[in-house]
Amino acid sequence: MLDAIRFLRLLDILDILIVSFIIYRIMLLIRGTRAVQMLVGIALIIIIYFLAGKFELQTLHWLLKTFLGSILVVLVILFQTDIRRALTQMGKTPFHKTVDMAEKDLDEIVRAATYMARRRIGALIVIERGTGLRDYVDTGHRLDARLRAELLVAIFLPASPMHDGGVIIHKGRIHSSGCLLPLSQNPRIDKRYGTRHRAALGLSEETDAIVIVVSEETQEISLVQQGRITPFHDEKTLRSALGALMTPRSASTLWASWLNLWKRHAHDA
Repeated sequence: MLDAIRFLRLLDILDILIVSFIIYRIMLLIRGTRAVQMLVGIALIIIIYFLAGKFELQTLHWLLKTFLGSILVVLVILFQTDIRRALTQMGKTPFHKTVDMAEKDLDEIVRAATYMARRRIGALIVIERGTGLRDYVDTGHRLDARLRAELLVAIFLPASPMHDGGVIIHKGRIHSSGCLLPLSQNPRIDKRYGTRHRAALGLSEETDAIVIVVSEETQEISLVQQGRITPFHDEKTLRSALGALMTPRSASTLWASWLNLWKRHAHDA
């Protein structure tokens, strides 16, 4: 054991850290989803497979062997949503892009949301960020209009033909309305949240978009990002939180630390 530690290289430590980080990210992705139960089920099948071989249960052993022979295909089918989400996360640049949202645009969104909350008008407003939302834009009505609070309110009025679905804001403009968003399959969502909140959660789980939800029942405004719902009850705190999320940041701390570690190793070599 001591000999192994003595001959441990810096690259070996880096290798362990990378693998640990990947496992950690996978656990975060599947936490609270049906993937956990499916993984437990697959683990039980593997255990039964080895027990069947040990106790010479030939038929059961053969059936499970045939099933496990196609395990990669089975995993892709069962975890396609989680795999798509993981690949989307991996495809993001480690550096935050400059946000194409002016302060006045954020003010218009907040003003519209608070106006609709007071008058019990339900709304679903999506702010596109690094991940493109073309798949969802194509399900709605193309507008490409200037971002104005009055227009947002008019879209979500119950009498409006475009009030169903969400509005997608792209580069400070109302790009499309009536867009269909994916519903979250997380079984741990609070039962008080309806379809609108589940749609916001579903989109935030698959992309880095920021979603603002206005509930006509509770008059509550919620900010949804990365699978989390944060309720707000006043305009000031909502504006502050939205401004903080839309402020460009520097390079990711993780990537920066890895880069520094690699430079140190190259210098030592």
